[in-house]
Amino acid sequence: MNSHSLLRLAMTLKASGYSFTTVTPATHARVNSRLQGGWARNVTDIFGWNRPFKQDVIIPQLFTAMYDADVLASHGEGWISRVRASTLGDQLFLHSSYPTTCSDAIFFGPDTYRFANAITRYLANNVQVRRAVDIGCGAGPGAVMIALKRQLAEVFAVDINDTALRYTEINAQLAGAKRVMTRQSDLLDGVDGDFDLIVANPPYLMDTQQRLYRHGGGCFGEALSLRIAGLARTRLAPGGTILLYTATAIINGADPFLALVTPILNDTSLEWHYQELDPDVFGEELDEPAYAEADRIAAVLLTVRRLQ
Repeated sequence: MNSHSLLRLAMTLKASGYSFTTVTPATHARVNSRLQGGWARNVTDIFGWNRPFKQDVIIPQLFTAMYDADVLASHGEGWISRVRASTLGDQLFLHSSYPTTCSDAIFFGPDTYRFANAITRYLANNVQVRRAVDIGCGAGPGAVMIALKRQLAEVFAVDINDTALRYTEINAQLAGAKRVMTRQSDLLDGVDGDFDLIVANPPYLMDTQQRLYRHGGGCFGEALSLRIAGLARTRLAPGGTILLYTATAIINGADPFLALVTPILNDTSLEWHYQELDPDVFGEELDEPAYAEADRIAAVLLTVRRLQ
């Protein structure tokens, strides 16, 4: 796929008034199963539900843009898109096609919307942000939102996945977020200095295939989130904040992530708040051996502030 051509495709799609809210993979599968024959009927079916399509379903301009961007894959008597597009507020984000089976797939879904809402609420408080970073940026929604709402801030988008950095660059250009800078980095190893704002929506599941966007490590997927929480003591500027959107497996009513993160944040220079945002996410994961003892998986937001 050519980045310049992908940007032109995204611009064409955005100009058409395209809109799509991305659902969980389980919901996606259920909705797609309803369509008789499975063929796309419109642009939303093609780029949102990622259904195969016949060329005459879309305008020639859009089909040409897809061809130039090399996102067309043959599918029987038609085609299927190798990218998807989701809308978040007024912005459009390109990301990986469904299903996200590749090891370097870029995921976008309900977690993204909750993560974005947490950032929006924080920035609505008129906090000063001169230097920010989105860890594990994926398609780049966190970095793009910060850059658009704090246009003078220096905003980094970091990931170990080169495909993520490529999508972030395209999506930032599409949004007009000019001060987003991408870096290949394991957490913050690839960038220097302190930050006024660190945001992260890291992988938090135990994935048997250990895909980058899903596998968090540890006993229940918590390892990467714990590493990010530890950055509060080393990489936050005075007055700076970490917004960590993650999840925790509730075991017999207990929260093991909260138990593990509490001693990490036991520092008089820090104040923090822990909130359960959704009590039941990715319920299908409870069928996996790693979650044999789990009651549920809950989405949580950890907010950590370094005192002045």
